[in-house]
Amino acid sequence: MADVKDQNEKKAPETQDLGQLLKVRREKLANLQSEGRDPFVITKYDQTHHTDDAIRLYEEREKEILAGYTEPQIEKPADDADNDTISAYRAAVKEAYNARRALLDASPVNVSVAGRMMFKRVMGKASFANIRDLKGDIQIYVSKDALGDESYGDFKKSDIGDIFGVEGYVFRTMTGEVSIHATKMTLLTKSLQVLPEKFHGLTDTDTRYRQRYVDLVMNPEVKETFIKRSRILKEIRNFLDGRNFMEVETPTLVSNAGGAAARPFETHYNALDEDVKLRISLELYLKRLIVGGLERVYEIGRVYRNEGVDTRHNPEFTLMELYQAYTDYYGMMELTESMFRYLAETVCGTTRITYQGTEIDLGKPFARMTMFEAVKKYAGVDFDTITTDEEAKKIATERGIEFEDRHKRGDIINLFFEEYCEKELIQPTFIMDHPIEISPLTKKKPTDPSKVERFELFINTWEMCNAYSELNDPIDQRERFAAQDANAAAGDEEAEHTDEDFLNALEIGMPPTGGIGYGIDRLVMLLTDSPSIRDVLLFPTLKSL
Repeated sequence: MADVKDQNEKKAPETQDLGQLLKVRREKLANLQSEGRDPFVITKYDQTHHTDDAIRLYEEREKEILAGYTEPQIEKPADDADNDTISAYRAAVKEAYNARRALLDASPVNVSVAGRMMFKRVMGKASFANIRDLKGDIQIYVSKDALGDESYGDFKKSDIGDIFGVEGYVFRTMTGEVSIHATKMTLLTKSLQVLPEKFHGLTDTDTRYRQRYVDLVMNPEVKETFIKRSRILKEIRNFLDGRNFMEVETPTLVSNAGGAAARPFETHYNALDEDVKLRISLELYLKRLIVGGLERVYEIGRVYRNEGVDTRHNPEFTLMELYQAYTDYYGMMELTESMFRYLAETVCGTTRITYQGTEIDLGKPFARMTMFEAVKKYAGVDFDTITTDEEAKKIATERGIEFEDRHKRGDIINLFFEEYCEKELIQPTFIMDHPIEISPLTKKKPTDPSKVERFELFINTWEMCNAYSELNDPIDQRERFAAQDANAAAGDEEAEHTDEDFLNALEIGMPPTGGIGYGIDRLVMLLTDSPSIRDVLLFPTLKSL
């Protein structure tokens, strides 16, 4: 690409009077409007191609036309050749280029593209610019002869950040870059702000998150991340559609925020004069639909948890939950492993992905380990031999594991798992059979009622999903809710509460069901190699300035 420096803005804005730059841009707009050429009255533009289409079509045409063409053999002169020899060589190269151009220009690829001008270099009667659209960048060759005096003069007055429609034909420059020879340029939008200086770009993390629109303009890799996010969601839907799942929508504002251990946000319905909460999960309404006979349902939606913000957590995030009648948590394991492998193949092109320098193999069968086995392996404590709350608290005290008075043996086991085991789980691993105390909505294991049929998938130390053989016994469920109510009374702000309507649904009768919840944002982080959840949320939660 030509070294496209804007002659008017080649210095960083920090070294100039930014107010003056903004004033000049507004004056340019005022002049256009006074001349009856206001770009903001334009309502549409006929964009026939994106930049990548233009390049691909030209290269295909070039290959076709030059299939039988023989390039002249031009010997490159030695480094110490005299000026006459060098001049003769350059003339021969130009002659060969012109001959090739003549063949290609006789059958031109005409295009009309539209995008933001990111660079320009004005050079007398001919100039270069760079246009960026959704699919990429392309160089534009702008000449006075092709545009005419008035249009070329308008182009010279344009600014970096202006949005143009460009009509012309595609060609390859002598330096080999596929470009568009502009025959018409239409100013579609006048940019009244100055973009960040191009050599340093937009690098301040906080500004990137607060002004994502500028981040997307300046950093193509950011745009690619969100395009890939959209594709991940599309492929999830394709995968589930292939298994006859039905996508549904359930309420966001609820009177009882259940289905997870989290503190909800609260708000008020003015029309009903009623306090309500923002949902913290999708679970309980989806199970009602299983009761209603829909058999295979899922929802992808925003949920809200009034908790901390870090590289893996955002107060509002995208969750997917699905429920399938007549299967159990083993069925959910098969579905999860198959879906993750499918997403890696279709979105990343391989089941061997790299996250922040660590290779993760989604192609091999995922490991399976019970929570008790994991704690025994990584912490050296066998909780199958520790049967009382007192014994569990004693070993926790000896190991320096902090706990609360209300915690029971199952809670202590989970604390040991979080302290010793999660950091070891890099490759895909299903952690199964959790203690009943931390799983209020899960079926007990028939062979051991102190454990439940539940798993969490861990990859790169992260919990990627949480699945159950769903509890469908309304009497058992009422007892579990009562235990959660007691925890809430003891000060647990994340405890669930009895949901009478949900219990009524279970009494109507819910078939044996497998269910699972996936954190979509964390999955996108993994598949896009993004270090922070804020890098995969278009507009992450930030403290107001």
